[in-house]
Amino acid sequence: MDGLMIDTEKLLTRFWCEAANHYGYPMTKEHVLGIRSLAAKYAIPHLKGIFGEDFDYYKVRGKRIELMNEFIRQNGIEKKKGLDELLDYLDSTGLKKAVATATDLQRTTLYLSSINIIDRFDKLICGNMIENGKPAPDIYLAAAKELELDPSECIALEDSPNGIRSAHTAG
Repeated sequence: MDGLMIDTEKLLTRFWCEAANHYGYPMTKEHVLGIRSLAAKYAIPHLKGIFGEDFDYYKVRGKRIELMNEFIRQNGIEKKKGLDELLDYLDSTGLKKAVATATDLQRTTLYLSSINIIDRFDKLICGNMIENGKPAPDIYLAAAKELELDPSECIALEDSPNGIRSAHTAG
């Protein structure tokens, strides 16, 4: 979802850096790119390896969410160019569609509703609905199961290395 259907990747980068810097951690765009679509259980040790054991992932993440939500409340979310046309095409084929995102269900629902596309998907599978997030295959396996399809009958559209690993491992 983020970065593929909606243009939130630039916001995630901006607000991860702002939140981390707020707490005295010199996070850069490169650090954020290293945790793109990475589940917390993988991102935490990665960031602690960079910023030290005192790095409080959940505190920084909470601040990032607060800053980003305020920005989105004031400015909205940009839909990626071509999304409506892609969804129109997929609708015309009768193919089932699921969103498999590392984002939690509450924010996924908010984001997709705000750009009027939530009803265009058969299922939403979110990071807080599975045990192991990306790059583990769980989210794509869950999506295939929810759509009542074998993973080999599915395609995944991804924009992050961790998401590609997840989809590939799921088959």
